[in-house]
Amino acid sequence: MKKICILYFLVPVLILHSCKNAVNDKEDKNLYLTKFVDPFIGTGGHGHTYPGATVPFGMLQVSPDNGISKWDWCSGYHYSDSIMIGFSHLHLSGTGIGDLNDIRLMPVNKKVDLTLPVTSRDDLPYKSTYSHREETAETGYYSVFLKDHNIKAELTSDLRTAFHRYTFKKDDVQSVIIDLGFAINWDKTVASNIKIEDEFTVSGYRYSTGWAKNQKVFFIAKFSKAIIKYDLVKDSSYLPENNEVSGEKASAQIFFNSTDNDIVEVKVGLSSVSVNNALENISDHRGEFNFNKVKSDAKDLWNDKLSKITIVSPNDSLKTIFYTALYHTQVAPVTFSDSNGAFRKSNDTIAIADNFTAYSTLSLWDTFRAEQPLLTILEPEKVSDIINSMLVYYEDNKKLPVWVLYANETNTMTGYHSIPVIAEAYLKGIRGFDIEKAYEAAKTTMMQDERGLEFYKEYGYIPYNLLDESVTITLEYAYNDWCVAQIAKELGKDEDHKYFLQRSKAYQPLFDSETGFMRGKSETGDSWHEPFDPKYSAHRVHADYTEGNAWQHSWFVLHDTKELIEMHGGNDRFTDKLDELFTESSEITGDNVSVDISGLIGQYAHGNEPSHHIAYMYNFANKPWKTQYWVREILKTQYNTGPDGLSGNEDCGQMSAWYVFSAMGLYPFNPASAEYQIGSPIFEKSTINISEGKTFTIIAENTSDNNIYIQSATLNGKEFNRTNISHKELLQGGTLTFVMGSEPNESWGILK
Repeated sequence: MKKICILYFLVPVLILHSCKNAVNDKEDKNLYLTKFVDPFIGTGGHGHTYPGATVPFGMLQVSPDNGISKWDWCSGYHYSDSIMIGFSHLHLSGTGIGDLNDIRLMPVNKKVDLTLPVTSRDDLPYKSTYSHREETAETGYYSVFLKDHNIKAELTSDLRTAFHRYTFKKDDVQSVIIDLGFAINWDKTVASNIKIEDEFTVSGYRYSTGWAKNQKVFFIAKFSKAIIKYDLVKDSSYLPENNEVSGEKASAQIFFNSTDNDIVEVKVGLSSVSVNNALENISDHRGEFNFNKVKSDAKDLWNDKLSKITIVSPNDSLKTIFYTALYHTQVAPVTFSDSNGAFRKSNDTIAIADNFTAYSTLSLWDTFRAEQPLLTILEPEKVSDIINSMLVYYEDNKKLPVWVLYANETNTMTGYHSIPVIAEAYLKGIRGFDIEKAYEAAKTTMMQDERGLEFYKEYGYIPYNLLDESVTITLEYAYNDWCVAQIAKELGKDEDHKYFLQRSKAYQPLFDSETGFMRGKSETGDSWHEPFDPKYSAHRVHADYTEGNAWQHSWFVLHDTKELIEMHGGNDRFTDKLDELFTESSEITGDNVSVDISGLIGQYAHGNEPSHHIAYMYNFANKPWKTQYWVREILKTQYNTGPDGLSGNEDCGQMSAWYVFSAMGLYPFNPASAEYQIGSPIFEKSTINISEGKTFTIIAENTSDNNIYIQSATLNGKEFNRTNISHKELLQGGTLTFVMGSEPNESWGILK
């Protein structure tokens, strides 16, 4: 894939970034930071984000749907489109697989025929065109003008309730379509129900299969105006005498009196449990409609969350990229338990979250790298709740989750990266969960005989001829083992510590010293997978690497990087190989190249997560100035303020979390080490508000597009000459000051 980059948006960023550092700290104080968030960033290209309304970690994501079933429409929306089919209430932010888009409403100004056969969105009688000129997206708010129906649609949300406001033209028909049958992407309705409860209330459910194989969504919608008539349709047939319809594809058209006023408002509650719970989830469900207040409250809530990190920069474009990134790191995971604590489990039974909030949309293969580490700083209580949610899954399945979506284990991606999330949290001092139970879950998971672990235990690695993606899986299991070993050490389980620490060296048999790559090895242990081309990619079929190639996956040894350097032949040979990674041609070979390989700088692919730690590896080989150079290059070329401002899938906050950390000058290279590697800060000042009255500030004197290299540093006024800082040091508060320059200081940060 070619590198995603739009010069129209990038050039202003680079020009503005070159501005002099004449900035007063006061300009960024008491500022409403939501002004810098643009939810359209990532809705183009391969970002796969949605522009709709949600609150931090909200249960609902009420957002527009274009109705296209293609990869770049995984969130339901893509900026290149101009057709709207409605507004549904569950969306995925930046994933590589499309699902959800449940409970879709669409306002119309005419009666439509819902019995017509539908094979694509082109057949939908209620679709409408729209223009980006008449479309707005802000934190907690979205609006668009539906041209074909002359309706302004507005959306906002709180934690468990979505609010719609439709403004019709005077004397037009006022109507709303509820279509539970039309599905997009991987999703398919298997059963649905719509019931007219009373003159103001509609309820129902939608069961579907797709990425989530057994998804159950219950809803209730309360309208601001009385329903004067309605049409119910079951599988393309009208049911004129009924107030309820059940079928594979249930839909309804609801009509309102158009003579009293031009506005129809709706508030919608969802639940994985029941219609009654959906009703209880509706904020003030028996009260008045307060769209403007909810919108204002959502903005305030977002501003509070964004204010946990304040930055000083003369460059508004960089502020937009940064705060939009910080926004995207807090739209997932999503609240899953109802207001009464109830939620559906993976075995289709109902549980009660006792003293914690259950979360779903756990994209752990992606988010363990930087998204989860960011939450350990900004939202530690949510980290413990996420772990408690994973432990509920363990109770039923006797293993930890891989990628959980709406009570379903999708088993998407490789490894068990719930384990580093647990290890990182505990080693960083986060409590609020049962560590003995969590350790039992981690150990039991890694001792099972599923997902290649049976081969991993037998051979000490996974032979390529026994399982696809064997190299990636082996490397990730080795890291998972190391994380188990660290928890065991903390808990005084010495034998377990030794056992898992030894297993964590499983990466070693796969290293080919002649080529410098991790390669597929046969079960006999004496031959490599041939023929070998380090640029070759095969997407999820007969591949040795997951969504990538040897160039991108041979560096995943987070826990033993110094040993990896020695295996390469020392610092110079290792960094020469890293240099090749960034300067090699960007050609990807093969007939089934993974579309996830994007954002290329040489063979480095920032558009997918396996590359995200690599630029920081120079730190371990006594060449930190090269980390500083390449981190800056990635910051400048892989992010911009346009709709395609992300060079690859956002993946539930990971792509943005990389930017948040790296722009401040830090990165959680090995999350479970409880340390952060130092890169090259782009802001004059970044302040992390850790707790009331306690901050950690990073100052970068003279930073600019040219001054990318660290010349010297102090921590709380004392000389600081290392390329890492601990989580403990960060939480203690203080000031880390860098002096930046245009030439490398090859003596700073060198390991003795």
